[in-house]
Amino acid sequence: MKKAHYIGLAAAVVIVALSFLFKDTKLFFLLVGMGVLSGILPFVISLINETREEAEKEEMFLEFTRNLVESVKTGTPISKSIMNLKDKGFGVLGIHIKKLANQISLGIPLNLALQTFAKDVNNQTVSRTIILIGQAERAGGDIGEILEAVADAVSISDKLKKERKAAISTLVVQGYIIFFVFMMIILIMQYQILPMVSGISDLGSSGLGGSIGGIGASAGSVDEGDISDSFLYLLLIQGFFTGLTVGKLGEGGVKAGIKHSFALMVISFVVSAGANIILGGPVTPAP
Repeated sequence: MKKAHYIGLAAAVVIVALSFLFKDTKLFFLLVGMGVLSGILPFVISLINETREEAEKEEMFLEFTRNLVESVKTGTPISKSIMNLKDKGFGVLGIHIKKLANQISLGIPLNLALQTFAKDVNNQTVSRTIILIGQAERAGGDIGEILEAVADAVSISDKLKKERKAAISTLVVQGYIIFFVFMMIILIMQYQILPMVSGISDLGSSGLGGSIGGIGASAGSVDEGDISDSFLYLLLIQGFFTGLTVGKLGEGGVKAGIKHSFALMVISFVVSAGANIILGGPVTPAP
């Protein structure tokens, strides 16, 4: 929990509390939803930043290994090479590389310092590579060639991730398009088709059609609020799972899909609540 999280939760409580001033109006549900979303937003932003930092860690680590390979191949020991690189800009990895170099300068064994570095960075790709570098340094041999092979492996992995992301970007766009089409269908059903069924209900109540009147009467007895809520829940659920699917396809992880889920759920809520305020209820309840 960070300061932004507490601010978001406090804002959510204030907005929800103020929404009760409009309890008997159509703005009530919109304000409650805005309060809930404002409480969730800081956590989603933190998750997005975390995902971005993970990608930056892998990119900067690739740059670090390349620089390390160049230094070691000139004949500089790996420990000295790390110390020489500590002042270069490596983004989010900079502080961890400085700590690694400081530990080595204090006489801490390289393998132990590398293990600490891997724990601090807390990235799967970095951890695997650090283990390989530590084992190579302990086993001896041409450390320059080993580091070059490790750097090539990391580079190939990064290249494959980018190629995969570019190849399936079309599927991500299709996922968004399918969701928007689904949302339009739901809104048309809610504000066009159901009012027509309600009109049939009026004919049925006048005795102008047996079976049609029965269908219309049952449709007319449906509460307006229940239908609006049901369609909204349907859109929110669809948006949540569509976002997770888009994240899994586009970035290789369900966790990365949280931002897509949040965006689609916000769009669903705003569009549904706005349409409900502007267009009104789809069905007139039976007297």
